[in-house]
Amino acid sequence: MLFKTPSLAIVVPCYNEKDAFPYCLDGLTTVLSTLISKGKIRDNSYVLFVDDGSKDNTWEQIKSASRKSTFVQGLKLSRNRGHQIALMAGLSNANTDVTVSIDADLQDDISCIEKMIDKYSEGFEIVYGVRDNRDSDSAFKRTTANKFYSLMNRLGVNQVPNHADFRLLGRTALTALNKFKEQNVYLRGLIPLLGYKSTNVYYSRDERVAGESKYPLKKMVALALEGITSLTITPLRMIAMVGIVTCLISSIAAIYAVIEKLQGDTVAGWTSVMIAIFFLGGVQMLSLGIIGEYIGKIYMESKNRPKFFIEEKIGSKNEIQ
Repeated sequence: MLFKTPSLAIVVPCYNEKDAFPYCLDGLTTVLSTLISKGKIRDNSYVLFVDDGSKDNTWEQIKSASRKSTFVQGLKLSRNRGHQIALMAGLSNANTDVTVSIDADLQDDISCIEKMIDKYSEGFEIVYGVRDNRDSDSAFKRTTANKFYSLMNRLGVNQVPNHADFRLLGRTALTALNKFKEQNVYLRGLIPLLGYKSTNVYYSRDERVAGESKYPLKKMVALALEGITSLTITPLRMIAMVGIVTCLISSIAAIYAVIEKLQGDTVAGWTSVMIAIFFLGGVQMLSLGIIGEYIGKIYMESKNRPKFFIEEKIGSKNEIQ
């Protein structure tokens, strides 16, 4: 099959990235120019910056860049919806043969974009950017990340270890992804479900070029819970197993208590009774919390609300207001 030179959209979610934006703009437009000059992508390729309700002047910088360069387009969401929704907004509005998603902090190696295009030309519909080491992370983050990937694998979530949201999607894969309509989006787990031919490119992650991380511990934990509860029901099955085991232990304990009663060996056991009450109460509250999380997601999904609203588009012929 003859390979057609593809058009490329680089989708970049932005939230309060006023400090990092100039570096990101310069780096990605240089990548586009280089790939176009090499004949690897078409000259109608562009960078699509998605402003996720920033409170600083990120959107003003995007608008200014779009007026100066045909390589730049912008999408402004009506309010902050979170990284995953902002990324979906950008991907669903990219009208190209190939999309590459990358964060504005440029911790991901932009030189890998050319490698991704090369892999696409070899017939791969999905190309994951995967870190070959985590040396730039703190010991705490490195340990918790490894534990997280191990936990997700045990729970049955199929995702690529050490891969975040730096990836290439061909048009076929992107069309399939846009058919997922759920509100609770965890792209790292959804993409492998598409099943198209995929491969990895490896790189070392750098320090953030400017600004502060938008993923503190609280948001990382929230993202992990989103991934678990959106893609697997294993926690519910674990609750059922805990219930079965507890019933078995309780049955054995009840038989033992009856035997002791018949033998007249019973004594007052306030401590053991209180321990049992607290233990079972804790198990019940934890179980209700997990079940409640799933019920909450069902409630939100049943409303079928739009995931985002676009306030403004700029660049090329897409400018609206």
